[in-house]
Amino acid sequence: MNSESQILLQQVTILDPVAKTDQISDVLIAEGTIKAIEPHLTDIPQQTTILDARGLILGPGLVDLYSHTGEPGHEERETLLTLAEAAAAGGFTRITILPDTIPPIDNSAVLTSLHLKQQQIRSEIDSTASPHLYFWGSLTVGIEGQQMTELADLATAGVIGFADGYPIENLGLLRQLLEYIKPLNKPVALVSVNRDLKGNGVMREGEASIRFGLPGNPAVSEAAAIAAILEIVAATDTPIHLMQVSTTRGVELIANAKARGLPVTASTTWMHLLLNSDAIDSYDPSLRLEPPLGNEADMLALIDGVQQGVIDAIAVANTPYTYEEKTVAFAEAPPGAIGLELVLPLLWQRFVATGQWSAIQLWRSLSVAPLLCLHQQPKSCICGQTAELLLFDPKQTWTANQSTLKSRCTNTPWLGKQIVGRVVKIWNS
Repeated sequence: MNSESQILLQQVTILDPVAKTDQISDVLIAEGTIKAIEPHLTDIPQQTTILDARGLILGPGLVDLYSHTGEPGHEERETLLTLAEAAAAGGFTRITILPDTIPPIDNSAVLTSLHLKQQQIRSEIDSTASPHLYFWGSLTVGIEGQQMTELADLATAGVIGFADGYPIENLGLLRQLLEYIKPLNKPVALVSVNRDLKGNGVMREGEASIRFGLPGNPAVSEAAAIAAILEIVAATDTPIHLMQVSTTRGVELIANAKARGLPVTASTTWMHLLLNSDAIDSYDPSLRLEPPLGNEADMLALIDGVQQGVIDAIAVANTPYTYEEKTVAFAEAPPGAIGLELVLPLLWQRFVATGQWSAIQLWRSLSVAPLLCLHQQPKSCICGQTAELLLFDPKQTWTANQSTLKSRCTNTPWLGKQIVGRVVKIWNS
């Protein structure tokens, strides 16, 4: 056994969002397993790397519900390898990838090729420090998604669940989809936006959109779509996940649905918790998102929704674009930003360091809750458990730039800025 396979973290803070515990202990990790958790470990095996971990945080690996990759089809944006490297650098041990690749993940052959690619990646880099990649299967095929995919074939081939990443506006088709998917026992993730109400809006409608002279996307475009989806869920009783919730009314509708006992979970993205439409005064194309950043009231409602559990999970929605694609006028920029390497430190500084959230609450929203939304069982930090962990230094400072980011792309409003907090290492056997 070499020193790299056996490490003792002395006096590390252990966060266990499953058990809801927060303690300082010595932790011995050997050959991908948690071997010991003791207040002070004295029986230290030979050839053990010892790390003074005072002030560092050890917790379950983070899980992203939905991100985009460039491969296949747009490898100049991101490959599966660089996506995995960026995810590992951000503390993510599981990444769930949307099916909007070229070709899309709408048949078992494409899915099989991606699974083979993932195996190749884990053989090329340290598999014990590489995230597992999971893939959503497309719900629909054809122009404007007017036909169901072979759902059963995709389920058998091993998709994590079903999602298009864009709205299904044919409500009759959506009802059929939910009826067909129910016996497959796979999660379904849906985007909520009414395109007719959205129009050509590129930021949330309100005082800021008027002030900045940009077309507004009204909050009702999301609310109307959520309301329609929830009525279909009430009729079919098929569990669904609502992606990228971004408005006050969206939070209210989901709270009401949960109170009625509907089988629904929901997520918002990390940037919608940190920023609102006032930030767009910079006209930074990296702030062009879909759904757009909400107004301040929306941001506060989302923060409260996460605290209250109405919004179950925080997603990254990592969306890489090249410099050339994003270096255009704000209204013409493709929507999306990267974030895998920034999520934990920025959310930690905004909510945990300020005392607004507990560390356990943040970690649950980024690890346990996403797994539950994916119908997966989270693991507790206990002896004998396979290590799926990250080590985080909440005080390490670094600058986000092309040389420090693992992603191929740099489309983030935090480019060139100093970040406080960085992931030191992950274990993912």
